[in-house]
Amino acid sequence: MITERVAQLYKRTILHHPFTVIVLLSLLFSFFIYHAKNFELDASTDSLLLENDKDLEKFRQVVKRYGTMEFLLVTFTPEKDLFSDETLKTLKSLKNDLQKVNNVDSVITLLDLPLLTSSNKKLTELADGVPTIESEGVDKVKAKKELTESFLYKEYIISLDGGTTGILINLKNDKKIRELATKRKDFFALKQKGPLSPELQKEYDTVTKQYYERKRLLDKQTHTYIGEFRAILDKYRDKGTLHLGGIPMITDDMITFIKNDLVIFGIGVFAFLVLTLSIIFRQIRFVTLPLVSCIFAGLLMVGILGFVQWKVTVISSNFISLMLILTMSMNVHLIVRYLQLTHEMEEADQADIVAMTVKKMVWPCLYTALTTIIAFGSLIFSDIKPVIDFGWMMSIGLAVTFLTTFLLFPALLVSLKKLDARYKEPTKSIITAKLAQITETYGNTILVFSVLLFVVSGIGISKLKVENSFINYFSKKTEIYQGMKLIDDKLGGTTPLDITLSFNNKKEEKNKTVSETKSSEGEEEDYLEDDYLSGIVESDPADTWFQPRKINRIKAVHDYLESIPAVGKVISLASSVRVAEEIKKGELDSIELAILYKKIPLDIRNQAIDPYISIKNNEARISLRIKDSQDGLRRNELLKKIQYDLAHTLNIPEDKFSISGILVLYNNMLQSLFSSQILSIGFVMLGISIMFLILFQSVTLSLIGIIPNILAAGLILGIIGLLGIPLDMMTITIASITIGIAVDNSIHYIYRFREEFAIHKDYIKTLHICHTNIGRAVYYTSITIIFGFSILILSNFIPTIYFGFFTALAMFTALLAVLTLLPKLILMVKPFGK
Repeated sequence: MITERVAQLYKRTILHHPFTVIVLLSLLFSFFIYHAKNFELDASTDSLLLENDKDLEKFRQVVKRYGTMEFLLVTFTPEKDLFSDETLKTLKSLKNDLQKVNNVDSVITLLDLPLLTSSNKKLTELADGVPTIESEGVDKVKAKKELTESFLYKEYIISLDGGTTGILINLKNDKKIRELATKRKDFFALKQKGPLSPELQKEYDTVTKQYYERKRLLDKQTHTYIGEFRAILDKYRDKGTLHLGGIPMITDDMITFIKNDLVIFGIGVFAFLVLTLSIIFRQIRFVTLPLVSCIFAGLLMVGILGFVQWKVTVISSNFISLMLILTMSMNVHLIVRYLQLTHEMEEADQADIVAMTVKKMVWPCLYTALTTIIAFGSLIFSDIKPVIDFGWMMSIGLAVTFLTTFLLFPALLVSLKKLDARYKEPTKSIITAKLAQITETYGNTILVFSVLLFVVSGIGISKLKVENSFINYFSKKTEIYQGMKLIDDKLGGTTPLDITLSFNNKKEEKNKTVSETKSSEGEEEDYLEDDYLSGIVESDPADTWFQPRKINRIKAVHDYLESIPAVGKVISLASSVRVAEEIKKGELDSIELAILYKKIPLDIRNQAIDPYISIKNNEARISLRIKDSQDGLRRNELLKKIQYDLAHTLNIPEDKFSISGILVLYNNMLQSLFSSQILSIGFVMLGISIMFLILFQSVTLSLIGIIPNILAAGLILGIIGLLGIPLDMMTITIASITIGIAVDNSIHYIYRFREEFAIHKDYIKTLHICHTNIGRAVYYTSITIIFGFSILILSNFIPTIYFGFFTALAMFTALLAVLTLLPKLILMVKPFGK
């Protein structure tokens, strides 16, 4: 009774006043589309980090303490010899041009490197100045030998073969953004302890707003100066091969890729939908109306995101394509049912036919929307904000899709004349009819084959792994890939990592006895020397900091890291000490090191020593880079190995060292995402089962309905595992998305099967009837979804290509499962009675 009253109310308000509905929706659309100008993309590194990650705080502390800057690296492989006068002149001119860009703090090239050993100067003479490659009388042969063998600069500024050099562009730090980031971090820490007071919440909102406004400004500046750098490099490409690399460039290019993808995918999906609808329905109204609905829903959602200033990231960049596909899918189901009712209700007027179409389809479409929302809603259980945002975006987007389908589409359809009686409904699908025949004849074979697929899926899923490889995210034809590959091969690796060593303070040292530390005789001498030095002078900590015990530990860790095949360049205080020892031709004691530290020219100290020690905090930093392109690299295992070996092989107490860097943060992100998605699949299953129970009020039907979708999602994950393709930040969400979208077909099929069986009372007959009507709608929508996702393979972003391909494959599997395995299970179990 209530349902009937709602149907009558809907008919009176929506279908009897379609023009009013269209005008009101147009006004709503106009309001939000105005705010679409605020729609933004964010591919920054902090958009992919765990805000509550303890390693994030370590990373920020290292950046603040050691004054590390954002940088870009230009690789230059000249046509002529690198040390020829012509090439050095080119290098100087290039450096001067790069320094003119507004955001540059400094540019370090081969020309700036001090020649410490080939100059034949003693350590005591270094304070008087150190020659460079441009200095008068420098022997370039000796200079080349020194630089290509230097502990400091080989595989960093110059390749081992001396054929490629790196130009380091240090960018100016923005103090304001760091201050705002610190304030946000402090507020976040307070929120973790409990709700903020209204005053603090207001202040937090203000800081957050200021942070993102500043960040938007810096992003625009980044895009501008990267364009300037590239324009400068273009002027020198006739002199050799140049590539631009670095995190800021990767971030900016990723935003560019996303923008291009949005345009390409939008146009591609739109063009395919026009073609598909034209082929299927051969009627202009059934091409135009769904497209209007898709455009309305997609742009309305863009406007909503712009209105609330909700940024789209790498992970959520496909939401427009998904919305177009899902809106089209729902519209196609309504069209197919409308066409059927048009032939069954020949005497009825247009409003009655549209009303009956809505009445028949609203419940299955509502439940399919809810199940898909559950699937995307599972993403909110992640600890990663962009993933959580993607879940919320798609959940809201599905609500917009549902309302568009049952407000705008019926209002537009009822405004048109009743379909001409001469219009023939599309002929029966040969494919769906054949699948019905296969199901009836080879049902047992389908069951056996499905069981085998479940087994294969299980084996493949057990082999799944997650990886974060920046270089493998991009096509080999892109500058990002080519530059990163060259840096990996020639200049010591791409992905930075830091090891921080902390040492005991004086009070702790005094409380330690030689016996407690189980020192060797040589180590006892070190401690005696430490005590002697600490008594010399108390005014300057630098006078007593350079103790053999500390230097030896730094050297040991440095050498260990260099022994790891995946590790490229390692730089630490040990690098400078070894250069000094090479000049002296012997080891330096603590007094010599302290004197050298004070007497060495300030520019050399700022470059080679201060970034790697903190005398104030009694710490040392070892900087290394990982060769991201190395085959078989497993970053999580690498980090675990380093952690274990430092503690157990080098016997460093775990509270005396820490590992930090972008590699750690992204690895934490992926591991967290993997764990949360495995857990969320269970949540999705539970939520969808509840939806089935409410809709069909049958445990049996709930199990039958979800099995084909589990098979589709499981098989794709299994294939990914068997192929050895690592899950990344996008492909890791495939399972939840596949189940959420594919289950729509199960709901529509079971709902229609129950309806037809109540009339015909024959399972076999109902099977063929359902494959003729709802089976055709499922086929049309699935093909639309499959080809829609397939368009994603046109991207330059490899995770997007994998996401599109494997999701399309999963939807194809789900289509076959729903039209073969699902009806076979119904025939076997007979859930509607005999």
